[in-house]
Amino acid sequence: MCSETGSRYTGVLLLALATAAIIANLLLYFPNGQVLEPAKITDLVWFFHGFLGAGLLVMVPALMMLKGGGEGCCAHRCGMLFPVLLAIQGTMGAVYCVVISSLGLLSGPFCDTGSGNYTYPFRNDSLEDNYLFNQPTWATCQEPEHIVLWNVLLFSILLGIGLVEAMLCLSLVVSGLCDIYCGTCIRKGQVNITGL
Repeated sequence: MCSETGSRYTGVLLLALATAAIIANLLLYFPNGQVLEPAKITDLVWFFHGFLGAGLLVMVPALMMLKGGGEGCCAHRCGMLFPVLLAIQGTMGAVYCVVISSLGLLSGPFCDTGSGNYTYPFRNDSLEDNYLFNQPTWATCQEPEHIVLWNVLLFSILLGIGLVEAMLCLSLVVSGLCDIYCGTCIRKGQVNITGL
């Protein structure tokens, strides 16, 4: 984590991904661009997996990577612990987004099947009969229009964002733990690695 250039690039990438996750989560509240009553929105959207998980919890380590650094940032091991803890927080947020997005894709949207009542028509499908692999069944949902495509697209985007964020944050954790364990003196040539 003490590599200033690599940290800044990772911070910029994480910040962009977190912003995209917040926008994708926001769009889930307006299926097909329509404003619906809160009771007619898919329940998993209310878990704020894009806002909180892949958004705010990842933005904190991203901003730390952008603002941190400088001379003496890695002078002692205790000073390197805080970025590792923030990266763990980012990893947990990203994994939360991956789990909720996966559940959102598996259970399908909350929609009107033509009876006037909103329901989850795909929620109890087996993996063999899953609506994701059977596009003609998407016509089951009549209102809001194109809700299945809307949910599949946005939950897939959030799933992808969460996976990339989790890998980046996990790499920051591993890098930071290596810095803490090995110290930064090895890079400066101040320690004899063989111990002699």
